[in-house]
Amino acid sequence: MRAHLTRRRATTTGALLGGALAAALIAAAPGSPAWAATAAHPGPSKFRSVDPLHPAVTKADSGDDDGGEANELAESLNAFDEPRQSPNATVMPGAYTAAWQHALRMPVARAAFHEATTSPYNSDALHYKDQNASNSSGGAGYSAGRMTAVAADPHHPGVVFAAGADGGVFRSTNDGRSWTPISDHLSSLSSGSLAFAPDGSLWVGTGEANTSSDQYLGNGVYRLADPLHGELTQADRVGGTELDSSSVRRLAFSPDTGYAYAATTHGLFRRALRSSTSTAWTKVLAPCVNVGVSGTGCGVDTHYADMANDVVIKPGTHGRQLLANVAWRSGAAYNGFYASDDAGTTWKRITLQGDVDSTAIGNATFAYAADGSKLYMVLESSKTTVLAGVYASPDGSFAGPWHLVADEDTLKADGSAIDDPGSQAWYNQSLAVDPKDPDHVYMGLEEIFETHDGGANWSTIARYWNFGQPCWNEDPAKDTCDGNVTHSDQHALGFSEWPGHTAEVYAGNDGGMYARPVQNAKGWRNLNTSGTLRTLQYYSVGTGALGRSTAIWGGLQDNGVSLLAPRGATYSYTYPGTTSPVTENLNPNGEMTEPFGGDGGDQLVNPKNGCQTVGEYVDLTLQMTNNCGYTANDDGTPGAVTAINPTDAGARFIAPFAADSNDPGFWVAGGEYVWGNSKTWASTSGADWSKLADTGTGHSITAIASRKNPAGAHVVWAAWCGGTGCGPGDDFARGVMTNYGGSFHQLSLPSDVPNRYIAGVTIDPSDATGATAYLTFSGYSRQWNEGPGAGYGHIWRTTDGGATWHDVSGADGARDQLVDAPASKLLIAPDGTLVAATDLGVYTDDVRRDGLGHWKRVGLPNPSADGNLPNSPAVYLNAGPDGRELYVATHGRGIWTVRMP
Repeated sequence: MRAHLTRRRATTTGALLGGALAAALIAAAPGSPAWAATAAHPGPSKFRSVDPLHPAVTKADSGDDDGGEANELAESLNAFDEPRQSPNATVMPGAYTAAWQHALRMPVARAAFHEATTSPYNSDALHYKDQNASNSSGGAGYSAGRMTAVAADPHHPGVVFAAGADGGVFRSTNDGRSWTPISDHLSSLSSGSLAFAPDGSLWVGTGEANTSSDQYLGNGVYRLADPLHGELTQADRVGGTELDSSSVRRLAFSPDTGYAYAATTHGLFRRALRSSTSTAWTKVLAPCVNVGVSGTGCGVDTHYADMANDVVIKPGTHGRQLLANVAWRSGAAYNGFYASDDAGTTWKRITLQGDVDSTAIGNATFAYAADGSKLYMVLESSKTTVLAGVYASPDGSFAGPWHLVADEDTLKADGSAIDDPGSQAWYNQSLAVDPKDPDHVYMGLEEIFETHDGGANWSTIARYWNFGQPCWNEDPAKDTCDGNVTHSDQHALGFSEWPGHTAEVYAGNDGGMYARPVQNAKGWRNLNTSGTLRTLQYYSVGTGALGRSTAIWGGLQDNGVSLLAPRGATYSYTYPGTTSPVTENLNPNGEMTEPFGGDGGDQLVNPKNGCQTVGEYVDLTLQMTNNCGYTANDDGTPGAVTAINPTDAGARFIAPFAADSNDPGFWVAGGEYVWGNSKTWASTSGADWSKLADTGTGHSITAIASRKNPAGAHVVWAAWCGGTGCGPGDDFARGVMTNYGGSFHQLSLPSDVPNRYIAGVTIDPSDATGATAYLTFSGYSRQWNEGPGAGYGHIWRTTDGGATWHDVSGADGARDQLVDAPASKLLIAPDGTLVAATDLGVYTDDVRRDGLGHWKRVGLPNPSADGNLPNSPAVYLNAGPDGRELYVATHGRGIWTVRMP
């Protein structure tokens, strides 16, 4: 019997796309909470029970006001950002654009990619309900990846658009029953905002800005003239390069003044609606640089300056009165509210009257009633980074007086399923007012809340989940919960108002899209059911044989570990304590399932048995199943997952582990320590791991590999990062440890080997001694990165156990030089061909024919042709069990396959 139900915090990552990666880590920002740079990860479990595998942490344990949940979110952000930003995050503008343009000029290794993860992803699937590891029956149902914006076409009933954090824009012409991607030919799929202009065109702001930081960058705004039939191309960009390296959180239009506005991470911009497509955006509000208003200084690093989180136009003022929130979430001198009464030409900083604490202005979201009679606001406190409150200005006045209509205590008392609603208000914010009722408001934090009386009373209409509720029962026959649950972490709200159709409200969150009628509704319509909203954000992919077919596994951002087994695939398994095997139908409904909940990290699968896998629930928390995580009974029994994690406080949020490439009977894993395991699939606990080496206090292993040599020794290579943390800063450090030649020792890397994050290490199988290895570097090269020792190149090679190293990324400036974009993985094909995964696709070097350093883009010659990999970062590679297919995990567009070179 479980007395306490808790869940690991819903977390986020995104693609660092756009003209530059000029952001610093959260931990590096002045005013950041102390937790941002912690090396250990003690946060609460995202799983349902308190047990040795998933210990819970209370507010008192966590050391901050939000119960440790913000810790996990920061760690998740860092897990994706640190590799791309180190050593000091000062990447010059233009880096991403230059890499994209180079990729288009490169030679092509002709091959067609095929999307593997096209089946619906059911997080509540029966028989995948292990009571310690699964989130099944939580209520989220079918899931997709994180969504950032939604817009219903006002002119075409049933036409809805949704934007993925790093998956691009999707269109539905049947009110969400199925979806089609329409922006796959853009250079950036990172999305921040959607809005319909007065002329009926759809405008798309690239770069995700939910985190209120300059981290998920895009390359401008695009206009789709024909939303019903068209697809976005680079030619649809509105303006020039002035919005490169920005994230666009809000687009707003005034038909009266003829202006469009873009609230971005570099300030508020404006341009004429009816000007030519190439007409530039003009910055009209940026207090730090005295644009629009005389500033009071930034008070933060310039990368966190002038963040315009929202802008709203007051109805009834003919587009002349605007209110903007410009603020860095952790506090800065420029944080505040700014008003204009001349359509944004000049501005003044205003102090809100009433209940708002003007000394703690953080990230804010506004929403007006359609008639302008009321203005609502969700506000994050810059002092605590949690919810300051939900406020209303009863007459729609900018200055107020503002009345507090909800806070943490209010929302908790009104049905929230968590202890601290609003603990991630710097990340989760959405707000919308019913166009027909100024007192009817929807508000999103971790959950969705609704009021029918202007905030006097609230109800939780989209609970975090069902666990812990009186209605919930492990036995589905006894579960009486209603449908008032969606996936957690809300980012987008929008309405449809089609004549003759029931008005609906749409919600986008970390698990996809949901909808319900605006009036008198209960429950939600899941818009992910078809599996066509394919925006899943993978960290990893692993594959194994299932008879003549293949099981595909992958670790996901905030969506657990997915299993795609062929439809009708069966597996015979003898459960512990029984003597007769049971034949399981792993996929009777043609779905992907989620055997492990929470965030999924790295993944290890037995190539010969696709039902044997080790999945990571962050921080090197390893969980093993020998039967695909299948539970024979509907109540989640018997257990199908075993905890086998070593205890290592220095492990990365996504920590590496792997099987020896020449000896499947030996595994390695890395935190601060190098760990070895000879029991592998017979493991029963974390005690089966042995410490092999210590990389040093404050170090965390970022990549690890092992290969057994002819003498029977396992040659291990482990790359690490260190310093105060693994983020950018003056003390950023990286290194490599190996036992090649005998005992473990630190290598003395030559000065020209980049001082950047080492994302991968690969031992060359053609060298039986283990002396030949490759390092894969993330980030950008010295041409763009001002960090000390940033160096050049992304793939470096040694043939003498690390004594000497050579850059094999190609000749500088050559057409066949490897693209200068963050690289994550290097795989060596059976014929010796090198294959590299980068944030701008997959590349190959046929060393037998061309020699080292001559790279080609894998795909079709025409970059716009179907069969090319969408421009979502490729982060992981896996050679399929048959040796013929290459599996590519993307962080925003699922898993893809292509024939091995």
